[in-house]
Order: sequence, then structure tokens, then C-alpha cells
Amino acid sequence: MATFVDRVVLHASGGDGGHGCASIRREKFKPLAGPDGGNGGDGGDVILEVDPQVTTLLEYHHSPHRHAPSGTQGMGDNRQGSTGGDLVLAVPDGTVVKATDGSVLADLVGPGSQYVIAAGGRGGLGNASLASPRRKAPGFALLGEPGEGRDVVLELKTIADVALVGYPSAGKSSLVAAISAARPKIADYPFTTLVPNLGVVQAGSARFTVADVPGLIPGASEGKGLGLEFLRHIERCAVLVHVLDCATLEPGRDPLSDLDVIESELAAYAGDLEVQGEVPLTERPRMVVLNKVDVPEARELAEMVRPELEARGLQVFEISAASHEGLRPLTFALAAMVDAARAAAAPSTPTRVVLRPKAVDDAGFSVTRRESGDRVWFQVLGTKPERWVRQTQFSNDEAVGYLADRLARLGVEEKLFKAGATPGAEVVIGAGDDAVVFDWEPTMLTGTELLGGPRGTDLRLEDTRRPTRAARREEYKERMDAKTDARAELWTERESGHWTTPEDDA
Repeated sequence: MATFVDRVVLHASGGDGGHGCASIRREKFKPLAGPDGGNGGDGGDVILEVDPQVTTLLEYHHSPHRHAPSGTQGMGDNRQGSTGGDLVLAVPDGTVVKATDGSVLADLVGPGSQYVIAAGGRGGLGNASLASPRRKAPGFALLGEPGEGRDVVLELKTIADVALVGYPSAGKSSLVAAISAARPKIADYPFTTLVPNLGVVQAGSARFTVADVPGLIPGASEGKGLGLEFLRHIERCAVLVHVLDCATLEPGRDPLSDLDVIESELAAYAGDLEVQGEVPLTERPRMVVLNKVDVPEARELAEMVRPELEARGLQVFEISAASHEGLRPLTFALAAMVDAARAAAAPSTPTRVVLRPKAVDDAGFSVTRRESGDRVWFQVLGTKPERWVRQTQFSNDEAVGYLADRLARLGVEEKLFKAGATPGAEVVIGAGDDAVVFDWEPTMLTGTELLGGPRGTDLRLEDTRRPTRAARREEYKERMDAKTDARAELWTERESGHWTTPEDDA
């Protein structure tokens, strides 16, 4: 069974951020010494990185679900939660990352190239970080954000200088084995090659790689045979070599018709490609190799069709992969074409970092009035409001009030008024199953007002009055005098015999 996998669907999810901690520092003679809850740790990212030692996507075929470590929760005494480490996934050179809809997200070429496919969630802030002059003792902390979940398609496009294309059993694998140290499987039946084979060829001082693409047949660009599965491996090759079988016994086949069929399949496949910064597939340099000339009939056929192929402007070589006839001139000709293609290739330029600042009046969110039958609601969409909702612990009234304050400062209440919202209207923040629905009230109390101060304050922490020794002595004397008067009054009632109960009075 072949162990080469060049297309997988990867289900990746970043680590969740740790929750913040709500804690109050306690010291001797100071039971409420202020908040000391630490922040939660950030979750790890899932990163793809090109590793030259990896040649297949087989590992992700067997284990397609990957999850980065999560951050830990913050703790008291201002102890921060630990950050989840990044999960780095090694992929072969030439891996293309696509979304499930087919759009290209990244093209990883070159050792060390990276792409973050799933970002980790940010850790929540502890109440020590939420403290302010107006909110000295927050009784809540922010929750950590969940990590990003994403499904991507990984496609491997072999990076080689020369691609050998042709019908099944045309001798492509034999040619690779003859000019390089590669040892692909070779047999006398079609579709022997099930995976692309790579070989390194040395021609004088030049060195280049050759890829043996599994056999193509008519309709390969539409999914027939194995061609569609491996046509992507010729996209990065600079030179195309048509290997034509001059000794085939199949009726209706000859080198010229084989060449026309393969060229039409390449053109049909290249029509659907989004080539960026590369020479189109139909315009790349190509040559023709007439194979199996060690057979007398094949040599005669090769000599017959060679003039017509040269008339098309193609460079033609007559070879025999079995007897190694004509291989040396072929390798030097390939080396020359590869050098010319490398020299003509556009030099790689570093990617520019483009900064696109937001407009001054861009609030970063939108409020939309929506109707569905008799139901009317207002939907709030935006990065900040949705993130704040995810970080709020709705079982804590003070945390809900803090969310209301943040939304009001952002301008959500103002836009709700402009959209026609009235107190008690249904408001939805977010979209999908993670949306939060509530009845809107312009002013939301959190319960801290019961302490006699505004939200986020605690009068017990602000009471800095300290009685003097004389005041304490006077307070003590007053308590003692009150006790003496109370005892005297009880004794007088006892001597008089006036002892009654509430039931007797009734």
C-alpha cells in the first residue's frame, strides 16, 4: 500500500485562554487590602512550518484533529496563569493551504516558512488588572477567550525542476531510475506508479531534480485515472518532458497522437489554475523524449515522427531507458533548460508589510434593526462587542454591569437609540449559536450601589477615619454607663414584680 499522501483535511483549534482570577488580598489588621487576582494565560497557536525532512502528509491523514495547549487560570497574590505553548506542525516544502471553499490561504515554499491556521484565545484579566480609581475593588474577573477553530485543506505540490509526463507504461519511472539514484517500482502493467517519484540528476556541474508524474490518460483533467490526483505536482516544475512510447501495441496510439492528448489535458488543467508570479503551465519550456528505441520497430517509428516534432519547435531526443542509449545528451540538455529557466525566474522579493489604519470615525461595530414576522430585534456585530461578551461571566451582576459600561463607552447605546431601540427591546450581540440575547436597558445596576457608593467602589475601603485615644475612652465610658443604667432598670422591675410576656400583654 502506498504511504504517500498529498491531500488532507486538517481540523485545527487553538488553545483556550485561561480565566482571570477574582481575589482580595488579606493582611493582618487589614481584611480587605485590595484586589490581587492574576490574569489567565493565553492559549497556544496551531502553526504550519515547512520541514525539509518531511515529504508527505501521511501523519495528518491518520490524525487530522489537532488542538494546541490551553492557558491556565490566574491565581491570587497576582500570580499569572501559564501560557499554552504553540503547536508547530511540520509540513513538506511546497504545501498549499486552502480554505474549505477552495480559496488559497498560504503557499508554503522554503524551509522555515510558517502560517498560523488557528490562533489561540487570549487570557482573561484578573480583578487586579480591572481595578481603577473608580473601581477599586472589582468583585469579578474576565473569562478567557476560546481558541479559534478552523478546517483547512493541505495540498502538496512537489517542488522539482523537471516533470516527466506521459501515458502509463511510457517508461517514465525507468527513465528516472536510469538517470538518478531513485529506485521507483517498475512493472510491465499500466499504473504501476501510484505516487510521484523524485530523483536528483547530476550533469557535469549542474544538479537538478526530476519528478515522475503518474501516467495520464484522456480525461485526466476531469478526474479519470490517476492524473487528476497528481497533476498538481507539475505546477512548480520549470521544464516539462513528454515521454512518448514508440513501442506501444495499443491500437490507435502513436507518438504524435499521445503528445496531442497530453498537451490538451495539461491545457485543460492549467485553465483552472490561479498562477501567481509563475510562468503559465502552457508556456513553460518543454521537450520530447522518444523512448524504447532499443526495439527495432520503435526506432523506425521514432525516426519517422522526429521531423514533424521538430517542425513544431520541440527539442527531440531518442533514448532507451533500458539500454541507457542517449541518456547523457538528454541530461545535459535538461541541465541547460533548467539553468535558463532559473535565470529567467523573477527574483524573490520580501513581502511588504502594509499598514491599513482604521478611519477616525470607524467604531468597529454595527447595529442593525432586523424584523422577522412580528419579531423585531437589533443585532450588534463587531470584534470588540463580541469579544467582550465572550469574556463576561453573566452569573455575576457586577461583571454584567462592567460589560454595560464598556458597551456604553464604545457607543453601542447611542447607536441603539439612533436605530430606534427603546428600553426593553431585544438586542442580539454576535451571530450564530454564540450570540447573546437580552432585553436592553440603558442603565443597568450591578448591586454594588447597595453599599452606598457608585459601581466599583467599596466604602469599607474608603473609610480612613481613625478615632483618637480620648474619643475611644469617651465611647467606652458611654457604653459602660449605658450598661449600668440598663441593669438598674431591670433590677427595679424585678423588685416591683412587673414581669410580663408578650402573650400576657395580648
